Amino acid sequence: MDLPTLPETELIDPDEAEILASFRALPTEDDLPCDDGEPMETPRHREQMNLLIDSLKVHWADRTRYYVGGNMFVHYDPENKRRSRGPDFFLVLNVVDRERKSWVAWQEGMRFPDVIIELLSDTTRAVDKGKKKALYEGLFRTAEYYLYDPWSQELMGYHLHGMHYHGVELDTEQQIYSAATGLYLGIREGWLRWLTVEGAVVPTPLELAERAEQTEQLVAMYRRRFGDLGGRREQAQ
Repeated sequence: MDLPTLPETELIDPDEAEILASFRALPTEDDLPCDDGEPMETPRHREQMNLLIDSLKVHWADRTRYYVGGNMFVHYDPENKRRSRGPDFFLVLNVVDRERKSWVAWQEGMRFPDVIIELLSDTTRAVDKGKKKALYEGLFRTAEYYLYDPWSQELMGYHLHGMHYHGVELDTEQQIYSAATGLYLGIREGWLRWLTVEGAVVPTPLELAERAEQTEQLVAMYRRRFGDLGGRREQAQ
């Protein structure tokens, strides 16, 4: 958040000058750590995180004013650099579209994630279901909180109603609707995926490229078969 630069000749109320000085003294993303330096629990956890991030970016290729990230710090206490959390996936709506080193709440107009997904493991399960859930509910006020175990495919969801999270039941298709994204979260072939309301899996960039290649191959095959057939029909006439 860039603070206005005032001309030296402009008179400022002493109280306002003190407030501006206090804002300028706050640490920025350049001053704060962006991650804890620890790798994710398993390669599967990292692949799952990237899958969720990359496919949502593809789906929203024509959208701006949102930020999606993962395994990076969300700083929420300007008085204590250590008071931060690093969600495995988080989405913030209606914000400036720019690259960030970390999410610094006081630089973002005190905006916190609208959606958080934590990937469970044996070492993080208790914290994800306890301290993190309480923080996201009480301070972050994150509207949607999901927990997913990439190995057991356990999926849980909480939506904020009033001051508290309410557990969300999976529907008959074993998926949960995310109002923030307009998509469903569901498990397909052992992975947590974004799904359209029609039930289609939201593809990653790699999957899109593979589909395009397959389409080109089908078109080429069609032309070889039916193009030749069309030529023979013309000769027969």
